[in-house]
Amino acid sequence: MPALALREVKPRERKRKLIDEMVEIFSSHKTIALADISGLRALQFQRLRKALRGSVQVKVAKNSIIRKAIEELKELKGIDFSPLKDFLTGQVAVLASNLSPFEIYALLEKNKVPAKARPGDVAVKDVVIPAGNTGIPSGPALSLFKKFKVPVKVEEGSIYVTKDTVVVKAGEAIPAEIAELLGKLGIEPMEAGLKIKIAFYEGVVFKPSDLKIDVEKYKKDIADAFTRALSLAINAVFVTPESAPYIISKAVAEARNLAINACYPTREVVGHIIAKAYAQATALRSLLKL
Repeated sequence: MPALALREVKPRERKRKLIDEMVEIFSSHKTIALADISGLRALQFQRLRKALRGSVQVKVAKNSIIRKAIEELKELKGIDFSPLKDFLTGQVAVLASNLSPFEIYALLEKNKVPAKARPGDVAVKDVVIPAGNTGIPSGPALSLFKKFKVPVKVEEGSIYVTKDTVVVKAGEAIPAEIAELLGKLGIEPMEAGLKIKIAFYEGVVFKPSDLKIDVEKYKKDIADAFTRALSLAINAVFVTPESAPYIISKAVAEARNLAINACYPTREVVGHIIAKAYAQATALRSLLKL
């Protein structure tokens, strides 16, 4: 009976430790996100975790453990991560970081690893079979190369591709036979990565669609907004550190033009007034001669 009791305690202690770890992770980071890891192979996941080390902590646990940690955080510390509970489905990993959700999303997009193609996968870029020795012996595979119009020759019993050849264009589905051929060649044309399902930052929930932004377009929009705001401030004579030089310059130009047109001599405009008078006199003399 005591031995049975010991066997029952160990899993409970292990579960308690995991919950405590998750509580600590949730409460000590600004951003908590849930990422879909379904379909990721162990090696791919290890590569991704290594790439994110130092920026994003990646923790995998059962959904029930994560859910319990969220409940305890609300009960014991008043920290409410409840919106995340609806996304605890399938295989997920907890991403914890002090970066913003936008920075994490960009980091995940940047750090993807190559993956083998599966039949029906949509190519993210042109799939190319490069020129060179394939290492595949001449035989049934030869007809497969020819079927997809890959120029080949046979040398010393091996199939050589004679020219870089696009076998699937970006946006097209990868046929089963092509996927099989790419596998034999060791070509991994797909990309695998952690996909954010939901992110929680300082009480605000972010969906993937909120985080996917075109950085260059965003920069352009900000620059355009600044230009329009500056123009409005200048025309409204609203003085700010940015608009003040333009407002002063515009006021000086308008004052100069007013003084010249009113023939109000000052040290700055008297030369312009004389030049204007001379031009008018010359024009008048030309008219009188007619």
